[in-house]
Amino acid sequence: MNRIISILVSVLLLSACASYDYQGNVTLGDKMVTATGQSLEGKEVAIPEDFSGKKTLLLFGYVQDSQFDIDRWLIGLDMTGTEVAVYEIPTIQGMFSRMFSTFIDNGMRKGIPKPLWKGVVTVYEDGDKVQRFTGNQNPNNARVMLLNEQSEIIYFYDQGFSVDALNGVRNKL
Repeated sequence: MNRIISILVSVLLLSACASYDYQGNVTLGDKMVTATGQSLEGKEVAIPEDFSGKKTLLLFGYVQDSQFDIDRWLIGLDMTGTEVAVYEIPTIQGMFSRMFSTFIDNGMRKGIPKPLWKGVVTVYEDGDKVQRFTGNQNPNNARVMLLNEQSEIIYFYDQGFSVDALNGVRNKL
């Protein structure tokens, strides 16, 4: 009986950790797909509805190692004095991740200063939907999406930080 339970648990864990390979369907001028998430402050956030009315830069990360790329984007934006609302959007797919969302979010809270929690919105339930839309190949690269005031995509980049890409965002602002 213990062996059967062990096998079932192993199968569940392996299937929950499955990784899917999506190319993405982002087209400039389209609206961002709708998704809901929760800021590290605990506030429910509707994406992109809650960002309408102002240009907003979304930095999507799909794996822990994408934080390195997101940090380079944040440093570049800061060093160039770029004025735009920026949100980090950790987007995690799968039932296994949702089961441990509290643990994951608390881990992020430990590494992010409290004043920045409102700018980190974790997407769990719609994680697969968002990854299908933006693509998740080369998951260490952040997905950088600039929305205009009507939540239309006016810039998208998923090749890892570069000065040219940063200047591309700045040119759209």
